[in-house]
Amino acid sequence: MVAAASINFSSMICYSILGPFFPGEAEKKGASNTVVGLIFGCFALFNFLSSLILGNYLTKIGAKFMFVSGMFVSGCVTILFGMLDKVPSGPMFIGFCFLVRAMDAISFAAAMTASFSILAKAFPNNIATVLGSLEIFTGLGLVLGPPLGGFLYQSFGYEIPFVTLGCVVLVLVPVNMCLLPKYDSIPSKESFWKLFLLPKVLFLCFTIFSLSACLGFLDPTMSLFILKKFKLPAGYVGLVFLGLALSYSLSSPLLGLLSDKMPRIRKWLLVSGGLITALCFFLLGPAPVLHIESQLWMFVLVLVLLGFSLGMSAIPVFPEILQCAYENGFEEGLSLLGLVSGLFNAMWSLGAFIGPTLGGFLNEKLGFEWASAIQGGWAVLSGLATGIYYIAEATRKSSSSSLQSPPSDNEEGTHLLGSET
Repeated sequence: MVAAASINFSSMICYSILGPFFPGEAEKKGASNTVVGLIFGCFALFNFLSSLILGNYLTKIGAKFMFVSGMFVSGCVTILFGMLDKVPSGPMFIGFCFLVRAMDAISFAAAMTASFSILAKAFPNNIATVLGSLEIFTGLGLVLGPPLGGFLYQSFGYEIPFVTLGCVVLVLVPVNMCLLPKYDSIPSKESFWKLFLLPKVLFLCFTIFSLSACLGFLDPTMSLFILKKFKLPAGYVGLVFLGLALSYSLSSPLLGLLSDKMPRIRKWLLVSGGLITALCFFLLGPAPVLHIESQLWMFVLVLVLLGFSLGMSAIPVFPEILQCAYENGFEEGLSLLGLVSGLFNAMWSLGAFIGPTLGGFLNEKLGFEWASAIQGGWAVLSGLATGIYYIAEATRKSSSSSLQSPPSDNEEGTHLLGSET
Protein backbone atom coordinates (compact mmCIF):
# COMPACT_ATOMS: atom_id res chain seq x y z
CA MET A 1 0.00 0.00 0.00
CA VAL A 2 2.84 2.42 0.88
CA ALA A 3 4.65 1.62 -2.35
CA ALA A 4 1.57 2.19 -4.50
CA ALA A 5 0.76 5.40 -2.62
CA SER A 6 4.25 6.73 -3.30
CA ILE A 7 4.04 6.17 -7.05
CA ASN A 8 0.53 7.64 -7.21
CA PHE A 9 1.55 10.70 -5.24
CA SER A 10 4.81 11.38 -7.07
CA SER A 11 3.42 10.57 -10.53
CA MET A 12 0.40 12.83 -10.09
CA ILE A 13 2.60 15.70 -8.98
CA CYS A 14 4.85 15.22 -12.01
CA TYR A 15 1.79 15.03 -14.26
CA SER A 16 -0.12 17.98 -12.79
CA ILE A 17 2.71 20.54 -12.51
CA LEU A 18 2.39 21.15 -16.24
CA GLY A 19 -1.07 22.71 -15.97
CA PRO A 20 -0.36 26.20 -14.59
CA PHE A 21 2.61 27.19 -16.76
CA PHE A 22 3.43 24.74 -19.58
CA PRO A 23 0.65 25.86 -22.02
CA GLY A 24 1.89 29.45 -21.81
CA GLU A 25 5.56 28.36 -22.10
CA ALA A 26 4.74 26.19 -25.12
CA GLU A 27 2.93 29.08 -26.81
CA LYS A 28 6.12 31.17 -26.46
CA LYS A 29 7.97 28.35 -28.23
CA GLY A 30 5.58 28.46 -31.20
CA ALA A 31 3.00 25.80 -30.24
CA SER A 32 -0.69 26.50 -30.89
CA ASN A 33 -3.52 25.53 -28.55
CA THR A 34 -4.19 22.44 -30.66
CA VAL A 35 -0.51 21.37 -30.53
CA VAL A 36 -0.44 21.92 -26.75
CA GLY A 37 -3.49 19.67 -26.50
CA LEU A 38 -1.70 17.04 -28.61
CA ILE A 39 1.36 17.20 -26.35
CA PHE A 40 -0.85 16.52 -23.33
CA GLY A 41 -2.78 13.89 -25.28
CA CYS A 42 0.30 12.07 -26.60
CA PHE A 43 1.11 11.00 -23.04
CA ALA A 44 -2.25 9.29 -22.84
CA LEU A 45 -2.02 7.69 -26.30
CA PHE A 46 1.27 5.92 -25.51
CA ASN A 47 -0.06 5.10 -22.03
CA PHE A 48 -3.06 3.46 -23.70
CA LEU A 49 -1.00 1.31 -26.06
CA SER A 50 1.58 0.27 -23.47
CA SER A 51 -1.05 -0.51 -20.78
CA LEU A 52 -2.69 -3.09 -23.06
CA ILE A 53 0.63 -4.81 -23.73
CA LEU A 54 2.03 -4.61 -20.20
CA GLY A 55 -1.22 -5.81 -18.61
CA ASN A 56 -1.17 -8.88 -20.83
CA TYR A 57 2.45 -9.73 -19.97
CA LEU A 58 2.43 -8.77 -16.29
CA THR A 59 3.03 -12.31 -15.00
CA LYS A 60 5.88 -12.90 -17.46
CA ILE A 61 7.67 -9.63 -16.70
CA GLY A 62 6.95 -9.70 -12.96
CA ALA A 63 4.83 -7.18 -11.08
CA LYS A 64 7.65 -5.91 -8.83
CA PHE A 65 10.18 -5.47 -11.63
CA MET A 66 7.60 -3.69 -13.82
CA PHE A 67 6.70 -1.34 -10.97
CA VAL A 68 10.27 -0.40 -9.96
CA SER A 69 11.61 -0.03 -13.50
CA GLY A 70 8.62 2.14 -14.43
CA MET A 71 9.37 4.46 -11.52
CA PHE A 72 13.05 4.72 -12.45
CA VAL A 73 12.41 5.64 -16.08
CA SER A 74 9.66 8.08 -15.06
CA GLY A 75 12.04 9.96 -12.77
CA CYS A 76 14.71 10.21 -15.47
CA VAL A 77 12.39 11.52 -18.20
CA THR A 78 10.80 14.02 -15.80
CA ILE A 79 14.25 15.57 -15.38
CA LEU A 80 14.71 15.52 -19.16
CA PHE A 81 11.45 17.41 -19.62
CA GLY A 82 12.91 20.21 -17.52
CA MET A 83 15.70 20.64 -20.06
CA LEU A 84 13.37 21.33 -22.99
CA ASP A 85 13.52 25.09 -22.55
CA LYS A 86 17.06 24.86 -23.98
CA VAL A 87 15.70 23.39 -27.24
CA PRO A 88 15.16 25.88 -30.12
CA SER A 89 11.61 27.10 -30.70
CA GLY A 90 9.40 25.63 -33.38
CA PRO A 91 9.27 22.06 -34.73
CA MET A 92 12.33 20.88 -32.79
CA PHE A 93 10.88 21.93 -29.43
CA ILE A 94 7.52 20.36 -30.28
CA GLY A 95 9.18 17.14 -31.47
CA PHE A 96 11.21 16.73 -28.27
CA CYS A 97 8.09 17.42 -26.19
CA PHE A 98 6.33 14.53 -27.92
CA LEU A 99 9.34 12.21 -27.53
CA VAL A 100 9.88 12.82 -23.81
CA ARG A 101 6.15 12.65 -23.03
CA ALA A 102 5.91 9.30 -24.87
CA MET A 103 8.78 7.85 -22.82
CA ASP A 104 7.17 9.11 -19.62
CA ALA A 105 3.84 7.57 -20.64
CA ILE A 106 5.31 4.08 -21.13
CA SER A 107 7.06 4.18 -17.75
CA PHE A 108 3.94 5.51 -16.02
CA ALA A 109 1.83 2.72 -17.59
CA ALA A 110 4.27 0.10 -16.28
CA ALA A 111 4.20 1.45 -12.72
CA MET A 112 0.43 1.98 -12.54
CA THR A 113 -0.54 -1.36 -14.13
CA ALA A 114 1.73 -3.21 -11.71
CA SER A 115 0.59 -1.21 -8.66
CA PHE A 116 -3.14 -1.80 -9.32
CA SER A 117 -2.51 -5.53 -9.71
CA ILE A 118 -0.38 -5.74 -6.56
CA LEU A 119 -3.02 -3.92 -4.51
CA ALA A 120 -5.86 -6.09 -5.80
CA LYS A 121 -3.81 -9.19 -5.03
CA ALA A 122 -2.97 -8.01 -1.50
CA PHE A 123 -6.54 -6.87 -0.64
CA PRO A 124 -8.92 -9.09 -2.66
CA ASN A 125 -12.00 -8.41 -0.49
CA ASN A 126 -11.60 -4.63 -0.18
CA ILE A 127 -10.52 -3.55 -3.64
CA ALA A 128 -12.74 -0.46 -3.90
CA THR A 129 -11.84 0.67 -0.39
CA VAL A 130 -8.11 0.33 -1.06
CA LEU A 131 -8.33 2.03 -4.45
CA GLY A 132 -10.46 4.78 -2.91
CA SER A 133 -7.89 5.29 -0.16
CA LEU A 134 -5.14 5.33 -2.77
CA GLU A 135 -6.95 8.18 -4.52
CA ILE A 136 -6.17 10.33 -1.45
CA PHE A 137 -2.55 10.30 -2.60
CA THR A 138 -3.61 10.80 -6.21
CA GLY A 139 -5.62 13.80 -5.08
CA LEU A 140 -2.77 15.09 -2.94
CA GLY A 141 -0.49 14.88 -5.96
CA LEU A 142 -3.02 16.78 -8.04
CA VAL A 143 -3.51 19.29 -5.22
CA LEU A 144 0.16 19.96 -4.57
CA GLY A 145 1.32 19.70 -8.19
CA PRO A 146 -0.21 22.88 -9.68
CA PRO A 147 0.57 25.28 -6.80
CA LEU A 148 4.02 23.74 -6.24
CA GLY A 149 4.77 23.83 -9.94
CA GLY A 150 3.50 27.40 -10.25
CA PHE A 151 5.56 28.52 -7.24
CA LEU A 152 8.78 26.84 -8.40
CA TYR A 153 8.28 28.17 -11.93
CA GLN A 154 7.73 31.75 -10.74
CA SER A 155 10.63 31.58 -8.27
CA PHE A 156 13.27 29.60 -10.15
CA GLY A 157 12.19 29.25 -13.78
CA TYR A 158 11.19 26.38 -16.05
CA GLU A 159 13.81 23.75 -15.15
CA ILE A 160 13.57 23.51 -11.35
CA PRO A 161 10.01 22.06 -11.01
CA PHE A 162 10.88 19.07 -13.21
CA VAL A 163 14.37 18.46 -11.86
CA THR A 164 13.16 18.59 -8.24
CA LEU A 165 10.26 16.20 -8.74
CA GLY A 166 12.24 13.85 -10.97
CA CYS A 167 14.84 13.48 -8.23
CA VAL A 168 12.09 12.77 -5.67
CA VAL A 169 10.80 9.91 -7.86
CA LEU A 170 14.32 8.47 -8.23
CA VAL A 171 14.83 8.54 -4.45
CA LEU A 172 11.64 6.48 -4.04
CA VAL A 173 12.95 3.71 -6.31
CA PRO A 174 15.23 1.96 -3.75
CA VAL A 175 12.57 2.47 -1.05
CA ASN A 176 10.03 0.53 -3.11
CA MET A 177 12.57 -2.15 -3.97
CA CYS A 178 12.83 -2.89 -0.25
CA LEU A 179 9.13 -2.57 0.63
CA LEU A 180 7.45 -4.48 -2.19
CA PRO A 181 6.93 -8.25 -1.86
CA LYS A 182 7.46 -10.52 -4.83
CA TYR A 183 4.34 -12.33 -6.07
CA ASP A 184 4.72 -15.66 -7.85
CA SER A 185 1.98 -16.36 -10.35
CA ILE A 186 1.09 -18.74 -13.17
CA PRO A 187 0.26 -17.17 -16.55
CA SER A 188 -3.42 -17.60 -17.45
CA LYS A 189 -4.80 -18.71 -20.82
CA GLU A 190 -7.59 -16.12 -20.65
CA SER A 191 -7.45 -13.60 -23.48
CA PHE A 192 -7.68 -9.86 -23.21
CA TRP A 193 -10.28 -9.69 -25.97
CA LYS A 194 -12.53 -12.19 -24.23
CA LEU A 195 -12.65 -9.85 -21.23
CA PHE A 196 -13.03 -6.67 -23.26
CA LEU A 197 -15.90 -7.98 -25.41
CA LEU A 198 -18.14 -8.86 -22.47
CA PRO A 199 -21.15 -6.50 -22.85
CA LYS A 200 -21.00 -5.19 -19.29
CA VAL A 201 -17.25 -4.62 -19.51
CA LEU A 202 -17.74 -2.65 -22.75
CA PHE A 203 -20.13 -0.25 -21.02
CA LEU A 204 -17.82 0.09 -18.03
CA CYS A 205 -14.89 0.80 -20.36
CA PHE A 206 -16.92 3.55 -21.99
CA THR A 207 -17.56 5.00 -18.52
CA ILE A 208 -13.80 5.06 -17.80
CA PHE A 209 -13.13 6.63 -21.19
CA SER A 210 -15.76 9.36 -20.78
CA LEU A 211 -14.60 10.38 -17.30
CA SER A 212 -10.99 10.54 -18.40
CA ALA A 213 -11.85 12.51 -21.53
CA CYS A 214 -13.73 15.08 -19.46
CA LEU A 215 -10.91 15.38 -16.93
CA GLY A 216 -8.21 15.45 -19.62
CA PHE A 217 -9.98 18.30 -21.40
CA LEU A 218 -9.15 20.56 -18.44
CA ASP A 219 -5.37 20.06 -18.68
CA PRO A 220 -4.60 22.29 -21.69
CA THR A 221 -7.61 24.60 -21.43
CA MET A 222 -8.55 25.47 -17.86
CA SER A 223 -5.39 27.33 -16.85
CA LEU A 224 -5.57 29.52 -19.98
CA PHE A 225 -9.25 30.27 -19.27
CA ILE A 226 -8.52 31.22 -15.65
CA LEU A 227 -5.62 33.48 -16.67
CA LYS A 228 -7.66 35.32 -19.27
CA LYS A 229 -11.05 35.39 -17.54
CA PHE A 230 -10.11 36.07 -13.92
CA LYS A 231 -6.70 37.74 -14.51
CA LEU A 232 -4.94 35.57 -11.91
CA PRO A 233 -1.11 35.17 -11.87
CA ALA A 234 0.32 31.72 -12.70
CA GLY A 235 1.12 31.00 -9.04
CA TYR A 236 -2.53 31.42 -8.05
CA VAL A 237 -3.93 29.41 -10.95
CA GLY A 238 -2.76 26.23 -9.21
CA LEU A 239 -4.88 27.10 -6.17
CA VAL A 240 -8.05 27.00 -8.29
CA PHE A 241 -7.25 23.36 -9.11
CA LEU A 242 -7.60 22.63 -5.37
CA GLY A 243 -11.40 22.54 -5.58
CA LEU A 244 -11.40 19.59 -7.96
CA ALA A 245 -8.50 17.66 -6.46
CA LEU A 246 -9.47 18.03 -2.79
CA SER A 247 -13.11 17.00 -3.25
CA TYR A 248 -12.04 13.98 -5.32
CA SER A 249 -9.38 12.78 -2.90
CA LEU A 250 -11.48 13.29 0.24
CA SER A 251 -14.63 11.62 -1.13
CA SER A 252 -12.91 8.64 -2.80
CA PRO A 253 -12.23 6.58 0.39
CA LEU A 254 -15.87 6.92 1.50
CA LEU A 255 -17.15 5.99 -1.95
CA GLY A 256 -14.77 3.00 -2.03
CA LEU A 257 -15.99 1.81 1.37
CA LEU A 258 -19.62 2.10 0.24
CA SER A 259 -18.81 0.15 -2.94
CA ASP A 260 -17.29 -2.72 -0.95
CA LYS A 261 -19.88 -2.84 1.84
CA MET A 262 -22.91 -2.33 -0.40
CA PRO A 263 -22.08 -3.67 -3.89
CA ARG A 264 -25.65 -3.13 -5.08
CA ILE A 265 -25.26 0.66 -5.02
CA ARG A 266 -22.32 0.61 -7.43
CA LYS A 267 -24.65 0.85 -10.41
CA TRP A 268 -26.37 3.91 -8.93
CA LEU A 269 -23.04 5.57 -8.22
CA LEU A 270 -21.88 4.95 -11.79
CA VAL A 271 -25.03 6.31 -13.45
CA SER A 272 -25.66 9.32 -11.19
CA GLY A 273 -21.95 10.21 -11.17
CA GLY A 274 -21.87 10.38 -14.96
CA LEU A 275 -24.94 12.60 -15.19
CA ILE A 276 -23.73 14.98 -12.46
CA THR A 277 -20.35 15.20 -14.22
CA ALA A 278 -22.12 16.24 -17.42
CA LEU A 279 -24.06 18.93 -15.54
CA CYS A 280 -20.84 20.28 -14.02
CA PHE A 281 -19.19 20.67 -17.43
CA PHE A 282 -22.27 22.46 -18.71
CA LEU A 283 -21.99 24.93 -15.81
CA LEU A 284 -18.19 25.25 -15.83
CA GLY A 285 -18.08 27.92 -18.57
CA PRO A 286 -21.00 28.33 -18.07
CA ALA A 287 -22.51 27.36 -21.44
CA PRO A 288 -23.47 30.55 -23.35
CA VAL A 289 -27.11 29.42 -23.69
CA LEU A 290 -27.52 29.91 -19.94
CA HIS A 291 -26.58 33.62 -20.18
CA ILE A 292 -24.77 33.47 -16.80
CA GLU A 293 -21.66 35.55 -16.22
CA SER A 294 -18.72 33.41 -15.10
CA GLN A 295 -17.47 34.22 -11.60
CA LEU A 296 -14.50 32.79 -9.72
CA TRP A 297 -16.46 31.54 -6.69
CA MET A 298 -18.96 29.73 -8.92
CA PHE A 299 -16.15 28.24 -11.00
CA VAL A 300 -14.48 26.78 -7.87
CA LEU A 301 -17.83 25.50 -6.53
CA VAL A 302 -18.50 23.62 -9.77
CA LEU A 303 -15.00 22.11 -9.61
CA VAL A 304 -15.72 20.85 -6.07
CA LEU A 305 -18.93 19.14 -7.24
CA LEU A 306 -17.09 17.80 -10.30
CA GLY A 307 -14.43 16.15 -8.12
CA PHE A 308 -17.11 14.35 -6.10
CA SER A 309 -19.04 13.19 -9.19
CA LEU A 310 -15.88 11.85 -10.82
CA GLY A 311 -15.22 9.77 -7.71
CA MET A 312 -18.79 8.43 -7.78
CA SER A 313 -18.25 7.00 -11.26
CA ALA A 314 -14.55 6.07 -11.19
CA ILE A 315 -14.17 4.19 -7.88
CA PRO A 316 -16.76 1.39 -8.46
CA VAL A 317 -15.54 0.53 -11.98
CA PHE A 318 -12.55 -1.71 -11.11
CA PRO A 319 -14.47 -4.05 -8.73
CA GLU A 320 -17.41 -4.14 -11.18
CA ILE A 321 -15.15 -5.34 -14.01
CA LEU A 322 -13.57 -7.96 -11.71
CA GLN A 323 -16.99 -9.21 -10.59
CA CYS A 324 -18.13 -9.46 -14.20
CA ALA A 325 -15.00 -11.45 -15.10
CA TYR A 326 -15.58 -13.91 -12.24
CA GLU A 327 -19.22 -14.35 -13.27
CA ASN A 328 -18.08 -15.25 -16.79
CA GLY A 329 -15.63 -17.95 -15.75
CA PHE A 330 -12.30 -16.13 -15.52
CA GLU A 331 -9.81 -17.67 -13.11
CA GLU A 332 -8.94 -15.65 -10.04
CA GLY A 333 -5.27 -14.66 -9.82
CA LEU A 334 -2.59 -12.11 -10.66
CA SER A 335 -2.93 -12.80 -14.38
CA LEU A 336 -6.59 -11.68 -14.40
CA LEU A 337 -5.71 -8.69 -12.21
CA GLY A 338 -3.08 -7.71 -14.77
CA LEU A 339 -5.67 -7.88 -17.57
CA VAL A 340 -8.20 -5.79 -15.63
CA SER A 341 -5.58 -3.30 -14.49
CA GLY A 342 -4.19 -2.95 -18.01
CA LEU A 343 -7.68 -2.52 -19.44
CA PHE A 344 -8.61 0.11 -16.83
CA ASN A 345 -5.43 2.11 -17.42
CA ALA A 346 -5.75 1.74 -21.20
CA MET A 347 -9.31 3.08 -21.30
CA TRP A 348 -8.40 5.90 -18.95
CA SER A 349 -5.45 6.77 -21.16
CA LEU A 350 -7.54 6.66 -24.34
CA GLY A 351 -9.92 9.20 -22.81
CA ALA A 352 -6.98 11.26 -21.60
CA PHE A 353 -5.77 11.38 -25.23
CA ILE A 354 -9.11 12.25 -26.83
CA GLY A 355 -10.01 14.77 -24.11
CA PRO A 356 -7.04 17.17 -24.43
CA THR A 357 -6.77 16.70 -28.20
CA LEU A 358 -10.42 17.41 -28.94
CA GLY A 359 -10.58 19.93 -26.10
CA GLY A 360 -7.65 21.95 -27.40
CA PHE A 361 -9.22 22.07 -30.87
CA LEU A 362 -12.69 23.03 -29.58
CA ASN A 363 -11.21 25.61 -27.22
CA GLU A 364 -9.33 27.21 -30.09
CA LYS A 365 -12.35 27.27 -32.43
CA LEU A 366 -15.30 27.85 -30.06
CA GLY A 367 -13.89 29.10 -26.76
CA PHE A 368 -13.81 27.45 -23.35
CA GLU A 369 -17.51 27.94 -22.57
CA TRP A 370 -18.82 25.98 -25.57
CA ALA A 371 -15.93 23.50 -25.54
CA SER A 372 -16.65 22.58 -21.90
CA ALA A 373 -20.37 22.08 -22.57
CA ILE A 374 -19.66 19.86 -25.59
CA GLN A 375 -17.07 17.84 -23.67
CA GLY A 376 -19.69 17.04 -21.03
CA GLY A 377 -21.54 15.08 -23.72
CA TRP A 378 -19.20 12.13 -23.10
CA ALA A 379 -20.46 11.88 -19.52
CA VAL A 380 -24.11 12.15 -20.62
CA LEU A 381 -23.67 9.31 -23.10
CA SER A 382 -21.87 7.03 -20.61
CA GLY A 383 -24.37 7.71 -17.81
CA LEU A 384 -27.39 7.03 -20.01
CA ALA A 385 -25.83 3.98 -21.72
CA THR A 386 -24.79 2.40 -18.40
CA GLY A 387 -28.20 3.13 -16.89
CA ILE A 388 -30.02 1.50 -19.83
CA TYR A 389 -27.77 -1.56 -19.59
CA TYR A 390 -28.40 -2.00 -15.86
CA ILE A 391 -32.16 -1.64 -16.38
CA ALA A 392 -32.07 -4.24 -19.18
CA GLU A 393 -29.94 -6.57 -17.02
CA ALA A 394 -32.33 -6.27 -14.07
CA THR A 395 -35.34 -6.92 -16.32
CA ARG A 396 -33.68 -9.99 -17.82
CA LYS A 397 -32.77 -11.40 -14.39
CA SER A 398 -36.26 -10.72 -13.06
CA SER A 399 -37.96 -12.48 -15.97
CA SER A 400 -35.60 -15.48 -15.83
CA SER A 401 -36.05 -15.87 -12.07
CA SER A 402 -39.86 -15.75 -12.39
CA LEU A 403 -39.73 -18.50 -15.02
CA GLN A 404 -37.52 -20.68 -12.82
CA SER A 405 -39.40 -20.08 -9.53
CA PRO A 406 -41.26 -23.15 -8.08
CA PRO A 407 -45.09 -23.14 -8.05
CA SER A 408 -46.77 -21.74 -4.94
CA ASP A 409 -48.80 -23.84 -2.46
CA ASN A 410 -52.07 -22.62 -3.97
CA GLU A 411 -50.94 -23.60 -7.43
CA GLU A 412 -49.88 -27.06 -6.17
CA GLY A 413 -53.25 -27.54 -4.40
CA THR A 414 -55.19 -26.58 -7.51
CA HIS A 415 -53.12 -28.99 -9.53
CA LEU A 416 -53.82 -31.87 -7.08
CA LEU A 417 -57.55 -31.15 -7.02
CA GLY A 418 -57.62 -31.18 -10.78
CA SER A 419 -55.81 -34.52 -10.81
CA GLU A 420 -58.28 -36.10 -8.31
CA THR A 421 -61.21 -34.92 -10.38
